[in-house]
Amino acid sequence: MTVPVLSVHLLVLAVIFVNGWTDAPNAIATAVGSGAITFRQGVRMAALCNLVGTALSCLLFPAVAATIGDLVIFPHPQIALTVLCATMLSIVIWAVAAWRFGLPTSESHALIAGLSGGALAVGNGLTILNTGPWLRALAGLALSLPAGALAARFCRRWLTGHTHDPKRWQWLAAALMALLHGAQDGQKFMALLLMANGLSGGKLSSNPSLILLTAGTMALGTAFGGKPIVEKVGTGLATLTPTDGLAADLGAGVILLACSLLGLPISTTHAKVAAVCGAGRRADPKIMGQMAGAWALTFPCCGLLSFLLTKLMLC
Repeated sequence: MTVPVLSVHLLVLAVIFVNGWTDAPNAIATAVGSGAITFRQGVRMAALCNLVGTALSCLLFPAVAATIGDLVIFPHPQIALTVLCATMLSIVIWAVAAWRFGLPTSESHALIAGLSGGALAVGNGLTILNTGPWLRALAGLALSLPAGALAARFCRRWLTGHTHDPKRWQWLAAALMALLHGAQDGQKFMALLLMANGLSGGKLSSNPSLILLTAGTMALGTAFGGKPIVEKVGTGLATLTPTDGLAADLGAGVILLACSLLGLPISTTHAKVAAVCGAGRRADPKIMGQMAGAWALTFPCCGLLSFLLTKLMLC
């Protein structure tokens, strides 16, 4: 089965839209939950910041795109298109299913799992996976949870007694989170568009039209909201005071920034949810269990979905 380049481009754009719809809400969840901003205000702000963050990411964090772009050594351009097509389909199926239950999934986990599963379906064994970039990607994803929780706890301790109006600062912290989400995830998906064109992630700065297309698509997806996820993360996951919410935003933001500078593709969802648990009190074990279950299933399910779809398309 021959996969047209245009089809892959459209699928990648669909995933970027879904990412803005289901992942970006994490950036504003605590600010909305504490009452610092309304849901509509938060969505508009997040959409604008995602647009700016994605557009500026080629200048700020080009190493993330390079890591994603080098994950797989494709033997033929058509093989690359087939694997990318299967990967995008698996991400959309998984993300929409999770959104239906208000669960914040990690498109970063789904992306790496899908690429790996699809690549293994080609039949060249593990040699098709580029070890260095793959290990960097796994390191970034593994750091998401512990680093997010620890950074948020540290920020909460520092903020206690140092700020007298945390709600006022939550606007800025939520905007920073949305900006960094756009920078991180925008890089990942722009790398896929470059891969579809047979280019490496390092060619990003020379493709301004691709950058603007990615930024606009992510902002559009963000503008559609993702309210169930905002409610679950912002108010259902843990008890948060305005100071706790500010600490969660700052902690997750610091981790996103550090990993972006190091070229590590990190999960925004995992970093933010871990930060909420680290900064908050009385985390709901039921919701934590639901999220942990969805996260544990993401890698095997997306990998298997992409593997089967690739096999089907290669027939």
